[in-house]
Amino acid sequence: MALHRGLAPEARPPETQAWTAAELGRFLRWADAYDGDAAMAWRLLAATGMRRGEALALRWRDIDLDAGRLAVRRSIGVVKNKGAGQQLVEGSTKTGQSRVVDLDAGTVVALRAYRAARQEVARELVRDGALVLSNVDGTPRHPERFSRQFITHLARARRALGDEQLPAIRLHDLRHTHASLLLADGVPVKVVSERLGHANATITLTVYQHVHPGMGREAADRFAALPEG
Repeated sequence: MALHRGLAPEARPPETQAWTAAELGRFLRWADAYDGDAAMAWRLLAATGMRRGEALALRWRDIDLDAGRLAVRRSIGVVKNKGAGQQLVEGSTKTGQSRVVDLDAGTVVALRAYRAARQEVARELVRDGALVLSNVDGTPRHPERFSRQFITHLARARRALGDEQLPAIRLHDLRHTHASLLLADGVPVKVVSERLGHANATITLTVYQHVHPGMGREAADRFAALPEG
């Protein structure tokens, strides 16, 4: 007798947390004053929605400051070899596809200042092939240590500003913050999906459908306000 197989349970999107625009601004202002070098990394992640490994693999030749855009082509990850420890490996993005992300004017200004400051340290740090977010010796940052640095900075920021002013989030939640703020502001899902590098817009909808539950009500109210034909 054949067993009846019911429908597979609906896939649940991964848990996401996101800051409001005010919270993000609060943290970035604190970070600029505390550690300008690290602040550039946090700003870049929040302004583009890049994944951690994509940001760490970004090179100066990937950025066109005059046009105000950057190309996401590669990603740096950690490979753990049995008996040989960890190794940083640079490869393709998660989807295997590159993408171009437009930058806001404030991020362009910040990148120009960051580049000038790095050039003062060593010209090699701003050559076309140099990593934008490298260590001061030009080597790539370790992704896991990079995440831990964010957690440390956030903890200090919360002590300085007050826990109620800055909810605790993970580094990856800067990506969620980027997406949720754009969606809440009415940016089309397809545009947000392309900025994030999702394989398709359905993934974006699935991940962010619970971030702003009021958006459905707002859409209904807007429809009701349309003039009748």
